[in-house]
Amino acid sequence: MKLSQRLQAAEDPDAASPGARADLPPVKPSPVAKPQTPLKITETVDTPKPRAQQPVDVFAALKQRAATALFERLGTRFNDSTVSEQELRATAREELIRIVDAEQVPLSPDERSRLVADVADDVLGYGPLQRLLDDPEVTEIMVNRMDQIYVERRGKLTLTDSGFNSEEHLRRVIERIVSKVGRRIDESSPLVDARLEDGSRVNAVIPPLAVGGSSLTIRKFSKVPLTVRNLIDFGTLTPEMAELLNACVKAKLNIIVSGGTGTGKTTLLNVLSAFIPEDNRIVTIEDAVELQIQQQHVVRLESRPPNTEGKGEVTIRDLLRNSLRMRPDRIVVGEVRGGESLDMLQAMNTGHDGSLSTVHSNSPRDAIARLETLVLMAGMDLPLRAIREQIASAVNLIVQISRLRDGTRRITHVTEVQGMEGDIVTLQDAFVFDYSAGVDAHGVFLGRPVPTGIRPRFIDRFEDLGIRVSPGVFAAPLTSPRG
Repeated sequence: MKLSQRLQAAEDPDAASPGARADLPPVKPSPVAKPQTPLKITETVDTPKPRAQQPVDVFAALKQRAATALFERLGTRFNDSTVSEQELRATAREELIRIVDAEQVPLSPDERSRLVADVADDVLGYGPLQRLLDDPEVTEIMVNRMDQIYVERRGKLTLTDSGFNSEEHLRRVIERIVSKVGRRIDESSPLVDARLEDGSRVNAVIPPLAVGGSSLTIRKFSKVPLTVRNLIDFGTLTPEMAELLNACVKAKLNIIVSGGTGTGKTTLLNVLSAFIPEDNRIVTIEDAVELQIQQQHVVRLESRPPNTEGKGEVTIRDLLRNSLRMRPDRIVVGEVRGGESLDMLQAMNTGHDGSLSTVHSNSPRDAIARLETLVLMAGMDLPLRAIREQIASAVNLIVQISRLRDGTRRITHVTEVQGMEGDIVTLQDAFVFDYSAGVDAHGVFLGRPVPTGIRPRFIDRFEDLGIRVSPGVFAAPLTSPRG
């Protein structure tokens, strides 16, 4: 007997036999009463669709009863800070098994295990999102509404068959996420940025701003930070490029990682920060902590939104100014998106070399223009030439990362900021991506970043510091990607 039939029989014994009705006596079919024409679906009373949906409702009711019973048995232990997450989960699963046994519903071992897992996810985890969060191949989760969840795997978006039971179910999960990091979300504050325990970034928007129902976006981060070796294996960068970037970080060049949304800027920033020497004091500044700095001497700072009265806000700009009094060897700003870019440039120009940050832009030249715009947002009313001089003297290197049409993430430019010519910031590419190699049978780009053959000016700085770079790093290929 199928699961739906067994659940139906457990809820309504009379429904176990086909055609049985609890409110009507059995009626024997008449041998002469034959319809002259085929019955239309509108003429039938017991259509198959409601009967197919009813056992699903029964299964959902069983899950709901189990969840309610679990809350009643464990009570305040859910909020007991002395109980670890592992202990709570183990206790909850044991109680769930007893609760399911008490229901006396005939379930196979697989069905029983699935029921326990679903209820545990709803009560202790994040409901239907928990399995997606546990899937290492999923890099992003996008909940458009309670019954529509998309995920990103290998750079491609797909619609899942998961969903929440209701809008209220989705709201409970959102509130569970934001409450763990001291944030709140309600009609007076209908959008919030938060993070999960593993550092995954979360953005939630609820009605009235989200017209079609609450929306949730989760940018996952690997539990094990990616290394430069991983990025080389993925084709994101080449060994020669990795050698150059390692030397640039050790020589305390100021580096901007540029790219669009979801291109892997934060991942690349993590990899670059791994090149920082262990004896350096690092201060990280972020809106929501997501950098995975591996060194020991690290101070992590996170901005704070205003409270319900509109007070108490601490901005990235406030943290950046304060970090200058913390004796940092390196300042790492997760992303500049406003007036704090001026403070960052000033820090780079006043002895805080080796700073790292990211910016949203589509090319190295766009990154310069974007920084100009962000500096103007500081409200200082500086002339454009003065801003460009600040950028040209502060930023040494721009690393452009892009997500290509095949879903892969590649570094497309490593560009030196050389200075000013007239009113223009001059740039020189050291590496560019070779698109001329074409694609393979699966549509994956065969090209890779290749050196342009031009030796950057900051190589002289390497020599002064005793940092050696292989001569072959800048050797141009026989066929230049520029044609």
